[in-house]
Amino acid sequence: MPPTPPLTPTHDQVPTLYVIVVYTVVIFALWNIPGARVLINPLKLFTIGWHELCHITAAIFTGGTIVRVCIDPDLGGATIVEGGAPTLVLSAGYIGSTMFGGVLILAGFDTLVAKIMSFIIGIGLLCPLVLVRDKLTIITTLMYEGLLVGFWFIDHAQALRWYCLFLGVMNTLYVIWDIADDKYFRKANDSDATQFSLLYPSLGPHVWGLLWIIFEIAILTGFVLLGVVCFKMDSDQMRAQAAEFLPT
Repeated sequence: MPPTPPLTPTHDQVPTLYVIVVYTVVIFALWNIPGARVLINPLKLFTIGWHELCHITAAIFTGGTIVRVCIDPDLGGATIVEGGAPTLVLSAGYIGSTMFGGVLILAGFDTLVAKIMSFIIGIGLLCPLVLVRDKLTIITTLMYEGLLVGFWFIDHAQALRWYCLFLGVMNTLYVIWDIADDKYFRKANDSDATQFSLLYPSLGPHVWGLLWIIFEIAILTGFVLLGVVCFKMDSDQMRAQAAEFLPT
């Protein structure tokens, strides 16, 4: 048989592509439906926390001083900075979220990568609890930690791929959820799209939002294509490879 073209998904990769689409719809629903939002609060905190960490890192490297940091599933995230390079600091949030989400999407194509990324997820889920006092959020965070550990033992950690993929979509398309919070819930902390319109008032927040959405979709598409090209192993081969790293 002739070799499969690099950009042609294998039989085992096709479900991953469909799941990305399903996850996008599910996350948008859960992020915006009152009541249901509580179910993903720990994952929101993880996503918002990484986003703000990117702002913080850019601020420090450009000589800025961190005045205040807010990470809240309802209020949204905010990093107040004095000094630094405003454009770089502001851009770092969406860029950092998108690139990190892209790596997690790659984990959705390969069990070994998912195993490695699960350690970052495990730590990342716990870090925001330093700023959280809500008991329900603490309990649900521990539940997601339990799921993460449990998925190591489901089909030899194959289930971790779907966990990483969910967070990958959530992080990569963060601008959509950020703008949705502004539009539907009038959160206290403005989206970065709104902040860009204040920094560069020649373009309104909706235009900035659209530009960042186009950027994120382009990056998401790029990482999906990268996953299709680089991870051609079938389930049995992935299972055998992953078994060499902390076998379960």
